[in-house]
Amino acid sequence: MLPAEIIFGLTGVGLFTLGLRATLLHGSLLARILAINVCGAGVFLMFVSIAYQGAAAMPVPDPVPHALVLTGIVVAVSATALALALGRRLRESADE
Repeated sequence: MLPAEIIFGLTGVGLFTLGLRATLLHGSLLARILAINVCGAGVFLMFVSIAYQGAAAMPVPDPVPHALVLTGIVVAVSATALALALGRRLRESADE
């Protein structure tokens, strides 16, 4: 059986690949924004799998990767809100 960090790392790579594929293939702006969020989730999962020290280690020997992931989540939510607002304005201006 594969170790947990390998499984999480491969899942992160898979999520990133699916998000990148959807970003390149979909024409809808909303679908592209969601696909970029999936890419970000894959990157966050890869960061967590890299920072994983095993079950026997201290819970958080190096808090920097975890802090980067938490900061990345906040930035991703803010960037998604901005992209959705800009997409809405773009659609409203195109309708006029």
